Amino acid sequence: MKRPVLMAVLLMLLCGIATAAGQKPNILVILADDLGYGDVGCYNAKSKVATPNIDRLAREGMLFTDAHSPATVCTPSRYSLMTGQMAFRVPRGGTVFTGVGGPSLIAPGRLTLPAMLRQQGYETAAVGKWHIGWTFRDQAGEPIHQGTLEAVRRIDYSRRIEGGPLDHGFDRFFGTACCPGTDWLYAFIEGDRIPVPPVAPIDRGSLPKHPYANDCREGLIATNFPMEELDMVFLQKSREFLEAHVRQSPENPFFLYHASHAVHLPSFAAPQFKGKTQAGPHGDFIFEFDQIVGELLSTLEKLGVADNTLVILTSDNGPEVTSVVRMRADYDHDGARPWRGMKRDQWEGGHRVPFIVRWPGWVKTGTTNAQIISLTDIMATAAAITGASLPDDSADDSFNLLPTLLDSGAEVARPYLLTQAFAGARTLAIRRGKWKYIDHPGSGGNNYATKELKPYALPELVKDATGQLYDMESDPAEKSNLISEHPEVAWELKELLNQSKSSGRSRPVKGGSNSK
Repeated sequence: MKRPVLMAVLLMLLCGIATAAGQKPNILVILADDLGYGDVGCYNAKSKVATPNIDRLAREGMLFTDAHSPATVCTPSRYSLMTGQMAFRVPRGGTVFTGVGGPSLIAPGRLTLPAMLRQQGYETAAVGKWHIGWTFRDQAGEPIHQGTLEAVRRIDYSRRIEGGPLDHGFDRFFGTACCPGTDWLYAFIEGDRIPVPPVAPIDRGSLPKHPYANDCREGLIATNFPMEELDMVFLQKSREFLEAHVRQSPENPFFLYHASHAVHLPSFAAPQFKGKTQAGPHGDFIFEFDQIVGELLSTLEKLGVADNTLVILTSDNGPEVTSVVRMRADYDHDGARPWRGMKRDQWEGGHRVPFIVRWPGWVKTGTTNAQIISLTDIMATAAAITGASLPDDSADDSFNLLPTLLDSGAEVARPYLLTQAFAGARTLAIRRGKWKYIDHPGSGGNNYATKELKPYALPELVKDATGQLYDMESDPAEKSNLISEHPEVAWELKELLNQSKSSGRSRPVKGGSNSK
């Protein structure tokens, strides 16, 4: 089909999606935690962990090979997913919250993905890890914004928790404040309260002991908080939402955001998954996540809504250092394969992530797409699908992928990509086409002088360089810094990065030459 005719057809389809009564698709976003590009079979043929359900999802939809988390750590990535805005643009946008840290990174009045969808008639629910900040209060009503055990001890559990999912567009929430198996507060939040407060210190001595089990901080734990079965609880809650919605409001679309604990350390697979792989405890945890994906897909099918549900599966950043280093040595499994770097790093292993979209009847099955995309793009894409209008003061870094989903050969959606490493605004990078410019020396995250990472350190061939330039077509492993050979490219990309920083956005305002 010729391009002008094809685009006309696409335009008609878009109008149909946005306006057909009762035909707006349900949306399910499954966000893994620290799931690496190389952890999944359909991305890595050498993976030592079977992921049949994720692989099936890829066969039934579109697999993106150049997808990126906005940041190389969880809190800023989740902020950017929920708002379509890079986190470095807001105060504390490089923060990683622990315990009862906060307040919310999302400013009051900022349009979010769930709020936009709720305006379009969606019932919205979030299950799992929130990790974008809350405001807990003590008995005097004073806010608590510290990630410490002492701060958790000060919580007044009779008070509403402010700034969470219910204050930013979700109708329902069940999950945790921060990392479920790592933080000082081991308790479930329902809506905006903790119905079963933590009553005793966590007994870490009773938990599994292996190299992937050492991330539990001291903390207080509730009696209904099963450290080794947290994802099974989240699965059950997501199922309950789906079943209740189809039973009570089948005429309305839903948006379910399922943010798993897996596969963030500590790797505590549920009992039924222990020993199911030949890749140790973390391999079992990856396998558990894949089975949860399968159960969610099966639930959609049993409820008769799979054919009208857009499913997106992705990860908040690259794989954790411990899981990469230990699994490389012990099981010949590389969660970062084939990229340099890992979680926290500005190199590709820190932010190039799995990204799979299934939408029966709209997205062609078994397709692979090499466009550069970001998790921030989910918001503009959802707006296009549902007919929502994005104000200029929202989704500042979000680009519409809908034409790409409907036609894998469509025009590239975004002119360039921004990513931020562990230190936020001080560690930014920009990618345009084959060129990637890193606006700082080193990884921007992990210390490669440590004993653990020193074997993976590469010699810096450009002495005293303040930045890095890589040709991602000829050097996807980012081994050769070309900043000396192509200073004009580095300068141009740095200027574009500075322009994006000063303007506060990468998505053009309405009517701009690249407006999407």
